[in-house]
Amino acid sequence: MQDKLNIAVFVDYDNIEIGLKSTLRREFDVSLALDALKERGDLVAKFAYANWGRQDGATRQMAENAVQMVQRIPSPRGDKNGADINLALDALEMAFTHTHVNAFAIVSGDSDFIPLVNKLKEYGKTVFVVGGKAFTSTILQQNCHEFISFESLLSDLPPSVLAQEVRQVRPRPDRQGSERPERTDRPDRGQDRGGDRRQRPAPLELAQAMPLVERALQVLERRGVQPQLGLLKSTMLQLDPAFNERAYGGSSFSDFVEKLKREDLVNVSGTGGRYVIERKSSSQPERATLKPEDLLPALRDVAENHRLEIENGVPVEDLAQWFKEEHPNLDTTSYGFQQFSEFLNYAQDKTVVRLEPHEEQGVMMVYLGAEFYPPAEPPAPEPQAAPEVEEEEEPQPYVEGQPTIFEPNPPPAKPKRAPAARRRTPNKPTGTGGAGRRPRGRKKPGN
Repeated sequence: MQDKLNIAVFVDYDNIEIGLKSTLRREFDVSLALDALKERGDLVAKFAYANWGRQDGATRQMAENAVQMVQRIPSPRGDKNGADINLALDALEMAFTHTHVNAFAIVSGDSDFIPLVNKLKEYGKTVFVVGGKAFTSTILQQNCHEFISFESLLSDLPPSVLAQEVRQVRPRPDRQGSERPERTDRPDRGQDRGGDRRQRPAPLELAQAMPLVERALQVLERRGVQPQLGLLKSTMLQLDPAFNERAYGGSSFSDFVEKLKREDLVNVSGTGGRYVIERKSSSQPERATLKPEDLLPALRDVAENHRLEIENGVPVEDLAQWFKEEHPNLDTTSYGFQQFSEFLNYAQDKTVVRLEPHEEQGVMMVYLGAEFYPPAEPPAPEPQAAPEVEEEEEPQPYVEGQPTIFEPNPPPAKPKRAPAARRRTPNKPTGTGGAGRRPRGRKKPGN
């Protein structure tokens, strides 16, 4: 990445607000995203797109953070992607007209921005994506230069904001419209609701980060570069833009490396921030790591067992409860997911399930993915009849005494003779001898 980044921030407010409400049960705070981006460069432009006439509470925090609000007026048909199109056009225009802007931050989890991210990278721009790991497309996370998750920023909230948001929690109505009390025996509920629900989810085990760490160290060894802290992190982000040391309990990257050192996972030398990280000897046995795709078969089984319910849509916590009951020995954190909703977000990109936020209930609903609805097979082509061969009509045999339209076996035609050359014969004499012959060239007497 470049030494100094001039960052332009573009906020898809409708998407980020619904995503945070339905997965993390919290309101969107633009200051969290801006503070995280300030650590990476200078914010030279800030825009947010929404129908602000319906967002009275959000306009104040946008004004307090000097974010320019771009009004999006929906058409009679709804134009669900209207904000996406406006945001993409403005971002591309700025990439062409403001050459000093060398970095862009997209605050959204919508996979529709993947073409925009790829195009900005073609123009040599650094691209950040800010969103929740539970609702941001994993494809979008892997195609930017760095993904900043809201889960890693939750602990930065002051206690006063936490208490205010806890008081705003109301009972969630069920699908029949009547209110029902919240259940606390479901997975992720202790993190989503209650006093500690705003805190960062439980950290992952450090051993799960080692494949990425060792791969980055191997890259630096091949380049012949000394693996220091800053260079190691930038290499890890190149390999996995969604990496965040806070997901493993580190307050900073140096703290993350210190934890690796205490667990005897890497060799660290140097002091005063000039750490040099090296891999352990290759004689140690390789650690068996569980891959995220290994968890998909169990989810397919649960979805098939509850197919009728999921076809009509169920909340994420209901599916999480079924998954825990049918597969009690499977822990999603062992596969690299801090929350069950993160795993479902990954499964959505694999077309196993489909996630849609329910705006009225404020929850994320799960439906069966396209995998359960394979496309119909094309109709088999009709067998083509063999082309009819016209049979030559044979001459009808002639039976004497029966009428027929054909000539009864005509005799073979005689070959025609070529006309003989006409001979010139002399004039016959009128008398005897040659007296009657008229001499050539003479006229008859009397003429």
